[in-house]
Amino acid sequence: MRYRNLEPSKLLDKAKGLYQSKADRIARSKEKLENLVHKVSDKLQVVADNPTVQEAKLYISVLVRMVKAYCNNEYRSFSPKTLTLLVLGLLYFIMPLDLIPDFILGLGYLDDLSVLLAITKSIQHDIQNFLDWERTKI
Repeated sequence: MRYRNLEPSKLLDKAKGLYQSKADRIARSKEKLENLVHKVSDKLQVVADNPTVQEAKLYISVLVRMVKAYCNNEYRSFSPKTLTLLVLGLLYFIMPLDLIPDFILGLGYLDDLSVLLAITKSIQHDIQNFLDWERTKI
């Protein structure tokens, strides 16, 4: 199968099939959420020079900030479904063997970016509300 030709929404559906139950379990545990955020930060440091990852950094940083604010009981104005999608996106990013394994040069992170784009598009309203809330904290 040629995953390069799949739409982000189709990749998201495949990611849900692979990791939805794990994302649900993580979303129910503050400790697991914090551990996920830590793993995402670690992976970002390791792959920071990858051009696709650089492109996805904005999306990843917003998702991470949303999860952190949720864990700290600072911001909880999104649904459990949104939290699970946030977790799914971050989980998919840290998994080295996903639909297109991360070690495949030039392609390995394209599916990660596509899944992140699909998630941010599907929760765009929640993200905008969060960003508006963040601006009020400054």
